[in-house]
Amino acid sequence: MPRLTQAPNLVMATLWVDWLKAEGIGASVQREYLRSAAGELPPDQCLPEVWIDDPSQEASALELLYFLRHVPQRRWRCACGERVVGGFEQCWNCGAMMPTPAR
Repeated sequence: MPRLTQAPNLVMATLWVDWLKAEGIGASVQREYLRSAAGELPPDQCLPEVWIDDPSQEASALELLYFLRHVPQRRWRCACGERVVGGFEQCWNCGAMMPTPAR
C-alpha cells in the first residue's frame, strides 16, 4: 500500500480519496486523527495522508490527483456586469449561469 501524498487537511484528503474511489482506485485516508498531536509531534508529521491499495495504480492515481489539484480557473463577465473569477459556473451576484462558449 503506497502513500500517494499528504493533504493540507482532513477535508481535502477525504475529497481526494472519494474521487479516487469513484475512478476505481482503492484508496484510504491515514493519519486522519493525528491533528490533535501537533505540538507533541512535528506539524508536518500530523497531516492526513492519502494511500492507495494497489501499487500498479500509482501512476493513474497521481495523474487524477494532479488534475484535481489543477482545475482550470475561468474568468468571465456576467450579463449583470459582474466579473466572475475562479471555477465558478454561476454568478454570485445574480445567479445566472456562465454562458456557454460559441462553437
